[in-house]
Amino acid sequence: MPTRVLVPSGVLGLGFDRAALARGVAMRPDIICIDGGSTDSGPFSLGAGQSKYSRAATKSEWRSLMQARAELGVPLVIGTAGTCGTDSTVDWMYDITIELAQELGQSLKIARLYSSQPVERIAAAAKAGQVTPLTPAPELDLSNLSNIVALAGAEHIQAALETGADIVIAGRTTDTATIAALPLSRGDAAGGAWHGAKIAECGALCSTNPTSGVIMVDFDADGFTVEPMAESAACTPHSVSAHMLYENSDPFHLYEPGGHLDVTGAHYTALDDRRVRVEGSRWIPGPYTVKLEGARIGGYQTTIMAILRNAHYVGNAQAWVDRLTGFLTAEIETRMGLTPDDYRLDFRLIGVNGALGALENRIGDPAEVGVLGIITARSQEEAGEIGKLINPFVLHYPLTDDEELPTFAFPYSPATTNRGALYEFALNHVMHLTDPMSAFRIEVSQTQSKVAR
Repeated sequence: MPTRVLVPSGVLGLGFDRAALARGVAMRPDIICIDGGSTDSGPFSLGAGQSKYSRAATKSEWRSLMQARAELGVPLVIGTAGTCGTDSTVDWMYDITIELAQELGQSLKIARLYSSQPVERIAAAAKAGQVTPLTPAPELDLSNLSNIVALAGAEHIQAALETGADIVIAGRTTDTATIAALPLSRGDAAGGAWHGAKIAECGALCSTNPTSGVIMVDFDADGFTVEPMAESAACTPHSVSAHMLYENSDPFHLYEPGGHLDVTGAHYTALDDRRVRVEGSRWIPGPYTVKLEGARIGGYQTTIMAILRNAHYVGNAQAWVDRLTGFLTAEIETRMGLTPDDYRLDFRLIGVNGALGALENRIGDPAEVGVLGIITARSQEEAGEIGKLINPFVLHYPLTDDEELPTFAFPYSPATTNRGALYEFALNHVMHLTDPMSAFRIEVSQTQSKVAR
């Protein structure tokens, strides 16, 4: 049975073309699916269990999608709710949904799919030989992890949909699972379902106008057809096929819970100047594994910033930082009793090599250089104390012993900023499951309609 899936954007909170969404709604999709996050911005969201996206932006966009769902009478699904998909961010998204239901006067059945994992479950699975490292992966160490999630697959979204839910708020899922779930359950081609889900996962990124957001995918027994909803966008065989390389090191294979997608035999055909038809993708069943992600606190940070504008110091910024670092290392040991093994002090030269450091091979002629000092220590108090100790020297330290004491600029006061906990990823493993639902749970609730205001 053909299945039509509307994908409003690559992620909730990033924005989408409202006119394009309206055109998509007018085409009467069977389901609306959107992603809620990823690991792109690093481990903080997972470690802290917080969304990186604005609550106001999330609520505004979710309002539009809830109104579209109500007009269509079809399910609305979000995966990896709240950026990281922990239980706390599922509940955060649920609270937003309840607020909107009351404001819009909607009665809803809401299914929450929880993906957080207790340490005891992972430890037991590891002991039983059911946890396998990916490449690269750190040594399995479950101590002091603040959050662990498992990436749900299509089976978990299907189970949530089978509750009859109007809205599914899922914890951490694979980017493709929310889109592939309904086509798979309705008997559409498995290869096409997974391939089309991969192409549509980031919305209009597979089109010529990536920022427009909204994509429609039609799945059937032989493959899928993809079309952007914005008038200014088009899908081409190149833009669609190229998306297999997005966040994927292998352009022909994509691994998911329960198997992998093989697109070596896929062919891409332009149906017109906007739509692309894809057939020939294959789904290869395999062991049922779910990827594990975990984070822990790796220290606490304080930053300090100075701006160099004197041509002598701008031209010798790296030499100045090298000399300053040696001096500060000795000062920190003398005054605080700390050796370099107890903390980390990094200086990044913004405008010179701030992104690549020693790997930078381009030389410019900047008018000024931003010197960003990053202190990482065992506690926030210790990091902050180091920041205060080095403060006057970052402002006044000379390049050589026989020159006048310079004065640089601090862009703000106080010059140091305590950043709080620094999180680090601690898991890149898969866990083998005999029952896909054994590591996940679903809770269903019903909201009562109130008068919209």
